[in-house]
Amino acid sequence: MRPLRALGAALLIGVVTLAAGCGSGDGDDGGQAGAGGGAVTVQAANGAVTIPATPKRIVSLSPTHTETLFAIGAGPQVVAVDEYSNHPANAPKTKLSGFKPNAEAIIGHKPDLVVLSDDMDGIVKALEKVKVPVLLEPSATKLDEAYDEILDLGAATGRSAEAKRLTDDMRTRIQRTVAASSKGKGLTYYHELDNQLHTVTSKTFIGQVYGLFGLENIADKAEKAAGGYPQLSREYLVKSDPDLVFLGDTKCCGQNAAAVAKRPGWQDLTSVKKGGVIELDDDIASRWGPRLPEFVQAIGDAVQKSPAAQ
Repeated sequence: MRPLRALGAALLIGVVTLAAGCGSGDGDDGGQAGAGGGAVTVQAANGAVTIPATPKRIVSLSPTHTETLFAIGAGPQVVAVDEYSNHPANAPKTKLSGFKPNAEAIIGHKPDLVVLSDDMDGIVKALEKVKVPVLLEPSATKLDEAYDEILDLGAATGRSAEAKRLTDDMRTRIQRTVAASSKGKGLTYYHELDNQLHTVTSKTFIGQVYGLFGLENIADKAEKAAGGYPQLSREYLVKSDPDLVFLGDTKCCGQNAAAVAKRPGWQDLTSVKKGGVIELDDDIASRWGPRLPEFVQAIGDAVQKSPAAQ
């Protein structure tokens, strides 16, 4: 799962609600064969994927996985990424799309491995027909799955040791941040995906991250059959009066603390009056890969600074 990307929240919702099917990260030789140039098998959502040799021409159709590939040192092996992969800046961005993938365009980059998070328009089978190894790693639904996907990519690219170091560092940083932010219990929050009041509940990946701090999600009582991503009414939100408002739509929709303060009824919200509106980086908040600790840190900082904290 994202993610994810400088997109409108409607696209984000479509991506993160897809069922996860993460692999174990274990190759048939312990995930180390790729490092020596030999074959390695990775359990992904599309089954056991065998990569004959350490890939030298990787195509990534997922911003989250692009970030991971570069974070584990596999950047030099990446020859093309999708149009929304904007981090790191030196990623070889193209017009390739993960939402409307074109098999011919992908094959034109002569990949020996394609990494994606969604099997849109049957792209996995289309690539498998021409013998291109494909790793389908959907949006994570929990923290362990996010770590697992990073380990999968490490095994597939001959970077197992680097992937292990990265996940260990992520765990440590997240645990440290949560431990230092002990004032979240009892605080309520609202996480905004777009300026149409689409949000997340505690059952989603994002909601679980907030749950690490003991925060209470105002959307939990509002959801009926929205699959974890309900759209709130203005009246419901104003009545709920969350202590903290996290804006995950600063890039896609131009939202910020000043803008939301001008919305009808919002001027009376506790979060608006007391400086509890937090402007997030859309990409960091929706891509659950190497920069996840930064998202967690933003929440931790907001909890520590909140006037409503006990």
